[in-house]
Amino acid sequence: MTFSAFDHPYLSALVGDDEAAGFFSAEAEFAAMLSFEAALAKAEAQWEVIPAPAAAEIVACCRNFRPHMERLRAGIARDGVVVPELVKQVRESLSEESKPYLHMGATSQDVIDTALILRMKGVCDLLHSRLLALQGAMEKVEETFGDRVLMAHTRMQAAIPITVRDRVRAWREPLHRHASEMDRYRATDLVLQFGGAAGTLEKLGDKAEAVRRTMAAELGLLDAPQWHSQRDRIAGFGSLLSLLTGSLGKFGQDVALLAQMGGEITLAGGGGSSAMAHKQNPVAAEMLVGLARYNAAQAGGLHQALVHEQERSGAAWTLEWMILPSMVAATGAALRLADRIVRDIRDIGRKS
Repeated sequence: MTFSAFDHPYLSALVGDDEAAGFFSAEAEFAAMLSFEAALAKAEAQWEVIPAPAAAEIVACCRNFRPHMERLRAGIARDGVVVPELVKQVRESLSEESKPYLHMGATSQDVIDTALILRMKGVCDLLHSRLLALQGAMEKVEETFGDRVLMAHTRMQAAIPITVRDRVRAWREPLHRHASEMDRYRATDLVLQFGGAAGTLEKLGDKAEAVRRTMAAELGLLDAPQWHSQRDRIAGFGSLLSLLTGSLGKFGQDVALLAQMGGEITLAGGGGSSAMAHKQNPVAAEMLVGLARYNAAQAGGLHQALVHEQERSGAAWTLEWMILPSMVAATGAALRLADRIVRDIRDIGRKS
C-alpha cells in the first residue's frame, strides 16, 4: 500500500521520477551513512585518535555491510532515529578490539545530515544536467520558430502581437538564473555535518578540526563547523526547488493556454478523454502546474523546520525527512515533463 503519488503503482508514471527518488531509497541512505562511518574511522586513524588496525576493520566492514531491516524498524520506533540501531548492528560485526572505535565522537545527526548531503550531491548533478538540457531544447525552439507571431495576453486579454522569441525568453531566462543558483549551492552549501553530542566535538579535543577537515575531503564535501540547528541550507535548497518548479509551472500554464486557444501550438501526442474521443489534453503541461503548486506548498513546511530549539530538535528535523524527498521527486518529474513538452512542439505561432 502506498500513500504517495510519487511512488504509486500507476500515478507515479505521471508525477513520479524514479531516478530522482532513488537518492532517497533506504539503500542509498544506508550506503551514505556507512560512508560517513568509514570516513570518520579513516580520519581519526590518520590523526591517531583511534588505532589504524581498528579503522581498517571498520572501513572494510562498512564497505560490505547489509543492515537487518526489521531490527532497524524497531530501533527507529524506539529511538526516533535509525543510527543507534545501525551502529549497534555494525558493531556486532567487528572484533572486540575494534568495537569501541566505531562512531567515535559522532552523534546520530552527524550521520543522518551528512548522508543527506552526500545524496544531495547526486540530486544537484541530476537536476542541473536536466535543467541545462531543457534550456538547450528551448533554444532550439527559439531558433526554429522565433520570428513567428503570437498574440500577447495581459491579464488574460489579447494585447498586441509579439514573437515566439519573446514568449520563449520568458520561459528560458528564469531557468538560467535557477541553474546559476544551483551552481552556487553546489559550490558553497554541500558541507559535512560533524559536531558530536552538542556540536562541540568534545571527545576529539584539539584534533577535532583536523579530523573534521580530513573527513570532508574524504567524502568530497566542503568543510564547515557543525550546523545541527542551522537549517537554512536545507530550507534554501527547498526554496530553489520551488522556484524552479514554479518557473516550469508558468511554462506549462502557457502551453495549456496556447493549446486551449487552438491554432497557436501543435504538440505531438496528447492525452485522451474517456468521454470525448476527439480531444488531445495537454496532460504534461497540466502536471507542470500541479507540481509547481505542490512544491510551493511544501516549501513552507521546510521553512517551519528552520525553527530548532536549542542545540537540536527532533520535531523540526523530522519535518525535513517527510518533505524534502517529495520536493526533489516533484522537481525531477517537472524537468522530465517540461523537456518532453519542448521536444514535442511541432509548430508554434504563425508566419508574419
